[in-house]
Amino acid sequence: METIPAAALSTSLSMDQSNRRPPTSGASDSRARFVFAGFWPGFLLVTSVFFAWALANNLNDILIRQFQKALALTRGEAGFIQFVFYLAYFVWALPAGLLLRRFGYRAGLLTGLCLYALGALLFFPAATLHRYEAFLLALFVLASGAAFLETSANPYVARFGDPSRAPQRLTFAQAFNGLGAVVAPILGGLFIFSGVEHTAADLSAMSHAQLEAWRVSEAAMVKIPYLCLAGFVLLLGVGLARVRLPHIEKSLGEGTGSLRSVLSNQLLRGAVFAQFFYVGAQVGIWSFFVDFTKHLAPQTPERTAAFLLSASLFLFMAGRFAGAALMHRVSPPRLLLVFALANIVMVALAMSLSGPAAIACLAFTSFFMSIMFPTIFALGIRDLGEGTAMGSSLVVMAVMGGAVFPPIMGLLSEKTDLQVAMALPLACFLAVAFFARLAAREGSGIA
Repeated sequence: METIPAAALSTSLSMDQSNRRPPTSGASDSRARFVFAGFWPGFLLVTSVFFAWALANNLNDILIRQFQKALALTRGEAGFIQFVFYLAYFVWALPAGLLLRRFGYRAGLLTGLCLYALGALLFFPAATLHRYEAFLLALFVLASGAAFLETSANPYVARFGDPSRAPQRLTFAQAFNGLGAVVAPILGGLFIFSGVEHTAADLSAMSHAQLEAWRVSEAAMVKIPYLCLAGFVLLLGVGLARVRLPHIEKSLGEGTGSLRSVLSNQLLRGAVFAQFFYVGAQVGIWSFFVDFTKHLAPQTPERTAAFLLSASLFLFMAGRFAGAALMHRVSPPRLLLVFALANIVMVALAMSLSGPAAIACLAFTSFFMSIMFPTIFALGIRDLGEGTAMGSSLVVMAVMGGAVFPPIMGLLSEKTDLQVAMALPLACFLAVAFFARLAAREGSGIA
């Protein structure tokens, strides 16, 4: 999942007056500070959290391919990796918000990092047991941690400096999230994919003992990478437990908007609808990108396919910055509509072309997906006032689309073809375009 624009969060949180300006005095303090004096170490550690959850999210795209080999899964069965992962986001969105209000943002970050590390550590016994159910449990625990991290870090990073520079701070953090998305397939290609690939004829020629030994060895490939991931987030946790962090108070109106009043807002309802379909499209395309590449270019090594996915995610990161620049000239709803229509064309071409051309079209969908999550989010909760917190939780819960669509795409690809299964993301982008037109008619924008 992605980060939330600072502008969308500024109405729901207020910072303690003591942290509203640098603690020192002098002429230099009259300038709007990017980060207040004394808070740079904490800011960099919180920014690193964005990188951490991007690694977890985007390693799933590697696991889907790896577990098909290691656990003899079909595409439909492997698609349940994303179902379990995004189910955890749905389950924990509201409880995470309640924990933040009761115990604060440091507690939310530390809870998330501990759950993340526990889930990563559970990959070791899951690989030893060689059971899909054990891997799904580990993923659910890890994703529960990621849900707490996203709920905590998104508003927190916007509050480390002068409020006027909050969008710049969040853009900086988003760059680290994009970097994690790019790095994850590279790491997965190097350290999870073994490089040993067998044809169907090779597998049928193996004895049962040989086949089982190969599958066990493939499952074991996840042990070291996820142990390292656990170590990384535990180190982040130690740092965040000790570093100086800003104190944030809840604003007087936060959380007082009723569910009924929030749902009476047409744009909010549309945003929940659009976000469900957008996340379903994003997760579906990325989940099966490696399979799509192998399907259309069977001679492509798995590691090369993983690196192509990484290149696609680099386009996603580039699109985020390009989109931010374009929004100075084009209204957010209109740009969202243009990008949604572009992806409808890209997916249609990926479905109808063959070989490298189809793969390239699917890769370019990442560029046009880049602005969708934050733009839908900000348009949906704008002008909710006291209902901002409730509306935000509802839009975050809509990421359940990432749990629903990958298994359906996997099952459809087994009945028909993987290119045909891309009709589901195409339909999802139609839903995004419908919301963009609604937002344009309402005359909404992001300040």
